[in-house]
Amino acid sequence: MVDDVGSINVNWFEAALLGLIQGLTEFLPISSSAHLRIVGSFLPNAADPGAAFTAITQLGTETAVVIYFWRDIVRIVKAWSGSLRGKVSRQDPDARMGWLVILGSLPIIILGLLFQDQIESVLRSLWIVATTLIVFGLFLAVADAVGRQDRDLTRLTYKHGLFYGLAQAMALIPGVSRSGGTITAGLLMGYTREAAARYSFLLAIPAVFGSGLYQLYKVVSKEGITGPYGLPETALATVIALVVGYVIIGWFLRFVSTRSYRLFVWYRIFLGLALYLLLGFNVISA
Repeated sequence: MVDDVGSINVNWFEAALLGLIQGLTEFLPISSSAHLRIVGSFLPNAADPGAAFTAITQLGTETAVVIYFWRDIVRIVKAWSGSLRGKVSRQDPDARMGWLVILGSLPIIILGLLFQDQIESVLRSLWIVATTLIVFGLFLAVADAVGRQDRDLTRLTYKHGLFYGLAQAMALIPGVSRSGGTITAGLLMGYTREAAARYSFLLAIPAVFGSGLYQLYKVVSKEGITGPYGLPETALATVIALVVGYVIIGWFLRFVSTRSYRLFVWYRIFLGLALYLLLGFNVISA
């Protein structure tokens, strides 16, 4: 009985810690899913938190995005819905943004459905996580160095919106980073650091809510949650991720408005190399 109570308490603590990590890392270009996967290997349960836990806790951080950008989102939705009824021109900046978010969301929806089994299994290998952390960190470094950074979101085109969407879809592989992939694409296309980050946040809303709600539906109505954490612990992690994520959004936008992404590049490379060493010496299992 004592062991059961202790196990329950450990699960709650671990879930709270993972929620904190989700909130801290979701909006930084360092891959929250990679961090949940890595940290999970060092916790007493020593287990992958699972794709369902990751997707559901992302509902918390994405709710933080909705709260932070609430006025922008309401304005965009009103203009977009007005464009459907012919009351607002489709060339209106806010209406265009609505269409661009929809267009940019299509790649991750389609690829997520096509490769769902691989995403929830083989692609969660820590060898893959280590590799993508380093490789896409180098891509971010190049983009930050060579990007013109002279375009704002009023100059976002439909072609660029699709490229953003394809970059976001790469984040289906843990270690790539949703924000890192889209920000890298934005910088390569000439957008400012702040514009690339802001659009990255808006673009993630449909995809993350779609994935998280789908996983939540499966957990509640069908198969139950897999992994070491039950639905109550997952809910706690989600709430913590929301609160912490809201704080991180404001900090990150202020940070990138005046500084480069070099700090995140070096962090990704260091973490990837450290992960290779830990795997190579069998400290943790892939």
